[in-house]
Amino acid sequence: MSEKKELSEKKELSEKKELSEKKEPNIRLNTLYEVDSQKGTVKLKNRKCPRCANIMAFHKTPVERWTCGSCSFTDFVKATK
Repeated sequence: MSEKKELSEKKELSEKKELSEKKEPNIRLNTLYEVDSQKGTVKLKNRKCPRCANIMAFHKTPVERWTCGSCSFTDFVKATK
């Protein structure tokens, strides 16, 4: 009987601990936008897709390129030497 009581107490403690330890949401705004508080402007860091106007991702390997995840448009970066 005491073992069941201990198990139930441990379960209650673990549930309380999970509720008290809330995770903060991942905010990715600082990775996508540049905010200038003095001028009051917000600028997008990445390019926009010329086809569908979604945000494009930059890939470095195996070849440097900009890729749209929505419409699969790819723009290869010319190598400068």
